[in-house]
Amino acid sequence: MGIKYGGVILLVICSSRNLNADAQCSQYMQGPVESNKCNITETEEVAHAHLEKTGGNGSKGCSQIANSSSTWLGPVNDDEDVGRFLYLEGIEYIMWCTYDVHFYASFALLALFPKIELSIQRDFARAVLYEDKRKVRFLTEGNCGIRKVKGAVPHDLGTHDPWFEMNAYNIHDTSKWKDLNPKFVLQVYRDFAATGDYSFATDIWPSVCAAIEYMYQFDRDNDGLIENDGFPDQTYDAWTVHGISAYCGCLWLAALQAAASMALQLGDIAFAEVCKGKLVKSKSVFERKLWNGSYFNYDSGSSSNSKSIQADQLAGQWYIASSGLPDLFDNVKIQSTLQKIYDFNVMKVQSGRMGAVNGMHPNGKVDETCMQSREIWAGVTYSVAATMILAGMEEQAFATAEGIFIAGWSEEGFGYSFQTPEAWTMDGHFRSLAYMRPLSIWGMQWALSMPQAAMEAPRINVMDRIQTPPHSPKPSHDSGVRKRATKAKCFGKSVFHCAC
Repeated sequence: MGIKYGGVILLVICSSRNLNADAQCSQYMQGPVESNKCNITETEEVAHAHLEKTGGNGSKGCSQIANSSSTWLGPVNDDEDVGRFLYLEGIEYIMWCTYDVHFYASFALLALFPKIELSIQRDFARAVLYEDKRKVRFLTEGNCGIRKVKGAVPHDLGTHDPWFEMNAYNIHDTSKWKDLNPKFVLQVYRDFAATGDYSFATDIWPSVCAAIEYMYQFDRDNDGLIENDGFPDQTYDAWTVHGISAYCGCLWLAALQAAASMALQLGDIAFAEVCKGKLVKSKSVFERKLWNGSYFNYDSGSSSNSKSIQADQLAGQWYIASSGLPDLFDNVKIQSTLQKIYDFNVMKVQSGRMGAVNGMHPNGKVDETCMQSREIWAGVTYSVAATMILAGMEEQAFATAEGIFIAGWSEEGFGYSFQTPEAWTMDGHFRSLAYMRPLSIWGMQWALSMPQAAMEAPRINVMDRIQTPPHSPKPSHDSGVRKRATKAKCFGKSVFHCAC
C-alpha cells in the first residue's frame, strides 16, 4: 500500500516471507522475477560464509562467496516477520530505500517501527552477497560495469523490480563509492545496540564481514585508511574528493570500531583483532593528514577546496555516539570541529537562519566548487545538530536546527512545509521535494533521549587490548560466531518490548 509518511516521503509495505515477493508485490514490478535471476549469484550458505574462509577461526572474514538463489535472511520467528518494506528517496529521485540517504533517515524508522528497520537491514545484508552481472552504462564517466558487485552495498533496492534489480542509480558506479559499506556496518551495529536482538546480529554478521573486507581494496598505500578516487564517490555525488577525506575517512574509522565491538559481542575475537588493528593504524593517519588545529580538512588533496569546512565531516562520530560507543576522537577535537562548523557553516549564512551550508572556506566564503558544496541540506543540518547534542553543545545544536525551521517552515521562509526538500540555496532555489534525508531530525530526538539498551550496551573500547576469556568457547563451526542460547536474548532494559 502506498501512503504518505509524515507528509515527507512515500512508503510501500509488501508482506512477503520468501524470495518470491513478486507474488504479493507484482503491482510494483515489471515482469516476473525469474526473468531477472539469470545473472544473479548469492552465497550458498550465508551463515557459513565467514566460516568457510577462515576454517572455523573467523580470522579473515567472509570474502569467499559461493552461488545460490535460495538463502533468506528474514527472521525465523513468524511473530517477528513484518514483511518487506520500501520507501522512496523522494518524489523526484524515484529509487527505493536509497541507502546512503537511509543512513540519515533511518533514525525515524528505528524509533517508531524498529522491526521494519531491521527488515530493511536484512534486505541490504542479503544484497551485499549478491552479484548481478548484467551490464550498465554509467552516465557521468560513460563507462560500463556490472549492475551489482559482490561485497558492495547497493545504492538502492531498485525502481521497477525492487529487491531483484537493484542499483537503479546509474550516474556513477556506486560499487566504487566509499561511504555505502561503512554506513551499512554502522547502521547494523546501531540497530543491534538499540534492540539487543542477537538473532538479527548473528544473521547479518557474515554480510558485515564482507562489507568491511570489500573496503580493503581502497586502502592503496596500506596505511589502514581508505582513499577517495578523484570523483564524487559518496553521497555528495557532484562534489569531487581527492585522497583521504574527512567524510568517508571518519565513516571508515567508525565502521571499524563498530565492527570490532560487534565481533567481540558475537565471539569472533579474530575479526575483532583485525578491525582493531586497522582502526589504531588508520586513526593516527587520519588525524595527521587532516587535522589542522581546529577542524578536519575536506580532503588531503591540493585542490582549491581541500581545506574547506565540511558540515558533515563528523558523520562517523555521530553514529558512534548514537550507538553508545566510545568517541572516535578526544573531546577537544570534537567540540572544536563542531564549534567551527557552527561559527562558519551556520552563522555566516544569513546569521544562522538557513541551516548549515555543506561547504565553507576558512576565509568565511561559501565553497562554490559545485552545486552541492554551496547547498544547505536539511537532513545534514539535523544530523550536525544531533552530533552537537551528543557532544554536550545543546545551545549550538538547537540554534543550528532552528535555521531549517525558519527557512523551511516559518512565515518568513520559503514555504516548503510538509514537502521538505533535500536542499536549498541562499537565494531560495530548492532541489528534490519530499526528500528522505530530513527524517534525520529523529536523530536529534535519539540524541536527547537515547534508548536505555543503547546506553547500556557493552561499551567496548577497541583501542584497548582484546583478550579472549580463558574459558570462552571457540567460534562455532555451525554459525561462524559464538553459540548463543537457543532463543536469542536481548540487552536488559531495552526501549523496545521483547518476548524474551
